[in-house]
Amino acid sequence: MSGSSDVHSDVDLAERLARVALNRLAEPGDIRFTRLVADLGARVVYEHLVGGGGDSELRDDVAIRLESLDPAAELDRADRLGLRFVVPGDQEWPEHLDGLLGAGAINARGGVPIGLWVKGPLRLDQLAHAVAIVGARSATSYGSQVSAEIAAGLVRSGRCVISGAAFGIDEAAHRGALSADGPTVAVLACGADRVYPAAHRRLLSWIGEHGLVVSEAPPGGDPLKVRFLARNRLIAALGAGTVVVEAALRSGSLSTAAWTERLGRPVMGVPGPVTTAQSQGVHEWLRLGAAQLVTCAEDVAELVGRAGEALVEDRREPVKPRDRFTVRQRQVLDALPVSRGVGADAISSGAGVGLREVQTTLEGLETRGWARRDEYGWRLAATDGA
Repeated sequence: MSGSSDVHSDVDLAERLARVALNRLAEPGDIRFTRLVADLGARVVYEHLVGGGGDSELRDDVAIRLESLDPAAELDRADRLGLRFVVPGDQEWPEHLDGLLGAGAINARGGVPIGLWVKGPLRLDQLAHAVAIVGARSATSYGSQVSAEIAAGLVRSGRCVISGAAFGIDEAAHRGALSADGPTVAVLACGADRVYPAAHRRLLSWIGEHGLVVSEAPPGGDPLKVRFLARNRLIAALGAGTVVVEAALRSGSLSTAAWTERLGRPVMGVPGPVTTAQSQGVHEWLRLGAAQLVTCAEDVAELVGRAGEALVEDRREPVKPRDRFTVRQRQVLDALPVSRGVGADAISSGAGVGLREVQTTLEGLETRGWARRDEYGWRLAATDGA
């Protein structure tokens, strides 16, 4: 039997098959199921449902699906589609996801996934230093450019980029990572064998061949709205932090930010024009102090890295030659005329510096190419110290 993780696993076959079955029975992230599985184990929960036990509402919800369920055949079909099913206990299982156990629920969705269907050569346990980049589907050209640049920069620093393969910011993040020849992960709200949106067929095909496509929904699953809400918690939990590049006040991307906050990981926001609706949600998070402002990959790497790692120096204007002069030297320099020289006494009066000090300063400025003497006196050198 195939379709399971291709790495070492301590999960017995009965437990794996039970998880396959529950993955097909339960909606992704249904907190009722994820809590029961966390408390009792998948095998016990599944056997209860098959035997007609458990909560009556749960039994009613899964009754139709339960009749035609064949978890072993499900694994075989998945294997033919190039999918593997990764569950807690597999070596490939990412420990980052276990933080969802104590993160509560949003819209009745939450908890650690019962299992994940994945496609691609990248492994889930290689994502500990990955960063999620999310944002508006109706992205501006500014937002798309910034998203791609941050993604490319993160890849060059050795990190993986996670996003949801949607139009706009998600697409730009994936393409930015690919442009830097780096890994990227697409987390879908539909089955990992599905293409959504359809226009991203080539993009998802490439990610599936070189990166990783991930889904909590079973193979063939439709991209239902409620599944996007569940999907967002996975994007947050798989990454070490989340960057929001454009999000309106009611943007779904902010639910990913909310999950990231619940997990105690950095939420980062890229500021946009104050006149665009696409950035209002990001600006509100920044205003409230719920997100930290970032403008480039270096900012992000500093926030998601270990303490003292990837520190960014304070950004300042480059030091100019005039900055190296003392205040009194600059007073003398500023008092020098541009076109026609004047006497040292006039410069002393204009600069408010004593005549003797002015004379000494002028000689030093002349040596350094900043001042020159003509027939009338002292003036600023044409080369300005060059």
